[in-house]
Amino acid sequence: MVAGSSIQPRLISSFLGDCRFLPSNPTTSLHRLFHSNPGRGHVSMQMSRTFSGLTNLLFNRRNTEESIDGKRKRLKPGKVSPSRPVPSHIPRPPYVKSRKMPGIASGPEIHDEKGIECMRASGKLAALVLQYAGTLVKPGIATDEIDEAVHQMIIDNGAYPSPLGYGGFPKSVCTSVNECICHGIPDSRVLEDGDIINIDVTVYLNGYHGDTSATYFVGEVDEEAKNLVKVTKECLDKAISKCAPDVKFNKIGKTIHDHADKHNYGVVQQFVGHGVGRVFHSDPVVLHYRNNGRERMVLNQTFTIEPMLTIGSINPVIWDDNWPDRGW
Repeated sequence: MVAGSSIQPRLISSFLGDCRFLPSNPTTSLHRLFHSNPGRGHVSMQMSRTFSGLTNLLFNRRNTEESIDGKRKRLKPGKVSPSRPVPSHIPRPPYVKSRKMPGIASGPEIHDEKGIECMRASGKLAALVLQYAGTLVKPGIATDEIDEAVHQMIIDNGAYPSPLGYGGFPKSVCTSVNECICHGIPDSRVLEDGDIINIDVTVYLNGYHGDTSATYFVGEVDEEAKNLVKVTKECLDKAISKCAPDVKFNKIGKTIHDHADKHNYGVVQQFVGHGVGRVFHSDPVVLHYRNNGRERMVLNQTFTIEPMLTIGSINPVIWDDNWPDRGW
């Protein structure tokens, strides 16, 4: 997961995701595991949890401190419980058996009428699961308890939780707290009053992945954190409004970056949006910052837009949690 901090380190990152349809008629928008290396034209998968400080030097100097602002404890990994079972009758994505990180599928996936119908169904279920998960957010609940509830709801609906087993990922949902930018692994850590948490839900239903996320407040959250989440959501909405057939994807990055600049927030560049459908992660790669990409949106393709804004540094650092390095 990732975080950034200001001179007076506080909360830090907000991540909002969305899955965007480009069919003949506009539809309700739906929602990550890509990692981008800006300047090298390289994109790869990233599974590790990461975080950052004002600079790596500042982070390393504060690494042994117990708090990041004099009162809030620095985020630390908790205990990860065993993966939860999925009934044998529920179809698995192809990557589950191998437990190896699948390659990025090249070329945009263009849906036919049946594919659009399946994407709507998987996206609707993902949205319902996310909505339910949001009702569980409160001080005192462990992120692993959220994972348990999400896992059960997904399998009760005959779907498979897409993150489970993806490159060995041990849980059914991503929960990213405070300075964690994305891909947080649910564990024994209990949510505290004043936290913010991004919950990232993806379901595999009838052969299609539906992917969505949102950031929630835990109890009473200060204005600095509220505004960060608000502006991130505005970036998402503004980016969605630009989507249409034949529009360049770089318009998404410019729109997000311009709005973030107005509020003096950083835009994370290492993690990006992606195509989603029969494959969990595929082309196009959707950058959230200004870029010179020439690829254009195509009718009936689906992809995610996942702006990640920070207060302070945008540079991620990988936690030493024994998860494989995927392209750093």
